[in-house]
Amino acid sequence: MPVSFRDLPAIHAVLADSKVTALPARLATTVTREVLDELRDAIRAGTLSELPNVAGVVAERATQLLSGRMRPVLNATGVVIHTNLGRAPWSQQAIDAAARASGYCNLEMSLDTGKRGGRTEGVRRLVCALTGAEDAVVVNNCAAALLLSLTALAHGREVLASRGELVEIGGSFRVPDIVQAGGATLVPVGTTNRTRVGDFEASASEATAVLLTVHPSNFRIVGFTETADRVQRTELAQRLGILHVEDVGSGSWDQANGEPGVRDAVAAGVDVVVFSGDKLLGGPQCGFAVGSHSAIRRLRRHPMYRAMRLDKTLIAACEATLALAIAGEDTPVDTMLTLQPDELGARALKLAALLEAQGVSVSVTDVQSAVGGGAMPGLGLPSKACRVSCEAVDGVIRRLRLGSPAVLARIIDDALVLDVRTLPDSALAEVAKRVAGAVGRSYSGERPPM
Repeated sequence: MPVSFRDLPAIHAVLADSKVTALPARLATTVTREVLDELRDAIRAGTLSELPNVAGVVAERATQLLSGRMRPVLNATGVVIHTNLGRAPWSQQAIDAAARASGYCNLEMSLDTGKRGGRTEGVRRLVCALTGAEDAVVVNNCAAALLLSLTALAHGREVLASRGELVEIGGSFRVPDIVQAGGATLVPVGTTNRTRVGDFEASASEATAVLLTVHPSNFRIVGFTETADRVQRTELAQRLGILHVEDVGSGSWDQANGEPGVRDAVAAGVDVVVFSGDKLLGGPQCGFAVGSHSAIRRLRRHPMYRAMRLDKTLIAACEATLALAIAGEDTPVDTMLTLQPDELGARALKLAALLEAQGVSVSVTDVQSAVGGGAMPGLGLPSKACRVSCEAVDGVIRRLRLGSPAVLARIIDDALVLDVRTLPDSALAEVAKRVAGAVGRSYSGERPPM
């Protein structure tokens, strides 16, 4: 018989169950209501064929919340900057710096003078040294840096932008929406595939404040295309007496692999250059706006800047990551991106041997890794992977994802594929153990946990 509303237990009965009574009362009540509401929705939709142990579900969900929702994940997808997995893994130096700053620290005090100030002075000086910019601010991500720039520099006025650069970034955030949120009026220029410098000039008016350049980092337009280059746009902005703001997205320090260079933009005289710090640096999530003193001063003085600033631990981690870049030392992201074929091959063979030792049939195969994070979409990274043929591969993937530690992998041609580019040597034994367990349960016919 189908489950009916009458079959659902009363909330007081669930709260009285021994599995639930040990939980904090407020959390138990909230989660019980949540679970019962979900079951009612399933009954209405006709998708609930069997009533679960409601108290057990409540206890499991509440326990998971108490222990923290975020859990470590072993990344076997080959996507280096994986947005769903927290983007860039931090260096040990960044982790240590954040830990040191977690207690009392001189966040907004100069120890030399004993006076207030200097919250992001270390970050500012380091990023200016890296980019050659006169000044810089750091906020919580690149979209925030762009929004702050447009709000501070173009509120109530017009922003010129090529139609081919009105992109959508992750999470359905669109450039036109960011311009609107900044209180400016967007003036689309040119066409999707061709925008000349004359198009910008013809579209400018007395109300124009900013010429905006946005690098379409997560896609490419090829074929019959034309665009005004950075120098042309900067010269036009100077001639018109407006500001040139360039969002290079993930970017690179110096132009490479089709990604615009932050240093090149600064050297070309772009007034404000915004870019993603975590994607470019391989550190904590943040966004930078660098450029001229006069323009960056307007960003720093805007009330919105305070709402977007980083906390003390992120500032400390950001300083440590910038210091690595200044010293020419690699972050974990740098290391993964520059792994050589022989290193990848040796790692894949090591993982294969560990899997075979646990009775798993495996072969080493060539795959393509990805930079991730919307960076370099046309650039595949040749890599090596272990390919495991198994029954019910969807169930295996699910068990790997739900286990501890969680393992994320790919399915290619109905086989489990473990890309070793994003798996450090220290994780191989644990991955092999988890895969052997998940595959073994698949062969035994056991259903994955629900």
